[in-house]
This record gives sequence, C-alpha cells and structure tokens, in this order.
Amino acid sequence: MAHEDDTQRAVPNTPEMRTDGDGVTRRRPLRRRHVEETVDVAVPVRTAYNQWTQFKIFPRFSGVVRSVEQVRPTVTAWTLGRGPLRHRFAVEIVEQDPDAYLAWRGLEQHPSHEGEVEFRPNGSGGTTITVRMLLEPRGAAGILTRSSRVTDMAARLVRGELVRFKRFIEGLGQEGGAWRGTIRNGRVQHDRPEPPRSRVAQWPVG
Repeated sequence: MAHEDDTQRAVPNTPEMRTDGDGVTRRRPLRRRHVEETVDVAVPVRTAYNQWTQFKIFPRFSGVVRSVEQVRPTVTAWTLGRGPLRHRFAVEIVEQDPDAYLAWRGLEQHPSHEGEVEFRPNGSGGTTITVRMLLEPRGAAGILTRSSRVTDMAARLVRGELVRFKRFIEGLGQEGGAWRGTIRNGRVQHDRPEPPRSRVAQWPVG
C-alpha cells in the first residue's frame, strides 16, 4: 500500500519534459529503457485507450495480474503472481492524455520501475500500442536486470500481455468502460475550477 509521502519521491532517470505548441508541458518518451514492445489492434484509438484505462478489468485477460484496487484518484494497487509468489505494489499515474499517452511510476523503492504506453492510429483504422518499461532495481538485482537474458524475459512478458489485451478488446469489439481525464505530474486536471463551497451545508455562497 502506498504512503502519502511516497508520491513526493522522484523516480530515478525520469524522462525529460517537453513543451508542446499548446504550451502544455509533457513527458518525453523514455530514452533509456529495458523493454519496448508494440502491437496493432483492430479497433479505433478511442476504443483501445478507453479499455486500457479500465485497470480493474486487467485480470480478465492478463496472465499475471490477479487484482487491481483503486487507492486514490491517480494511485492503484496491483497484485501479480500466484499463491505464495504473489506480489502487491502501488503505481501512480503521473501523466495521462486521452487517446494518446499514459505514464506511470512504481511507488516502491526496491525495485523501482516506470513505464509508458502510447496509442497511435495506424493506416488500417486500428491502433498501434507501444509499451516501454524501465526497471531500476538496486544492488545485485540491478546487475541482473542489465543482462540480456533477463531483459528478454521481461520483453516476452510484456509482449504476451499486449497480445492478450489485443485478443480481449478485439473479441469485445467495443470498450467496457472509460476514464477520459487528464493527469499532469500526478494530479488530475479539471476543465473548470470547482466553485467555492460554503462551510455550512446547503447555504449559498456569495
């Protein structure tokens, strides 16, 4: 379970920021990464993205995810594995652009990890989904993750999960839900500022 101060810790090797023409600062894709996998799915970008945002549905198609719980608006707790090998950890969404991009970081320190997923329309009316993950274990585990064998295993795992997602969403043909919000630096962005609230229930403000 994540602690409140976990969300304030910076993740090592966080991607650089870029400023788009609209003046909004966003992350650049990970420059240094252990894993990058891509899959094409035969549904529109909006459908693929909407389904991906339904984290609690991941156990229905995933080979490793057992449960996902919502902790806070931008934090979820994931349980992976089986039996005594199960592992629970918290993940924070740090950047999210509807129909385009989602970036996250693990709130654990040993090991820490971060990742991103991009959604792009392809020439056939479907979607190209690219997942990048960067693992940053400490000590001996860090040496192991630099080996090509471990990197290949991680790549196969990510690839397998992408293929399962592809079969799942193509089988459905449409998303089973959606979250269309935008996140910047771990905070949900609101289109309009919330009106001031009276401290006394049901009393008008102003």
